Amino acid sequence: MVNNTIVNDIKSHADSEGSGYSKWYCGIASDPDSRLFNDHNVPKGEDKAWWIKRNAGSEQSARDTENHLLGLGFDGDSGGGDYSTIHVYAYKKIAGVTQE
Repeated sequence: MVNNTIVNDIKSHADSEGSGYSKWYCGIASDPDSRLFNDHNVPKGEDKAWWIKRNAGSEQSARDTENHLLGLGFDGDSGGGDYSTIHVYAYKKIAGVTQE
């Protein structure tokens, strides 16, 4: 089940930045902080405004919500994670940040 609250939060956040959804990467993770700041190298400090994470409550909700965002034009790929993957995250793609 798509979590519309998370979809709206992430869309609003990306809209406030203004570059369009294709300039944003979205994904799912069991540990969104590790995924954002270690795996993707998203800066925590001043650029914090250009990332967002939310707890979807369940693996299926996280997957459905991610797929919905991908369908809206966010960059990313479905199918990652495991049974403990309940968080949805997104960040603005900038130089030095890894998209995987």
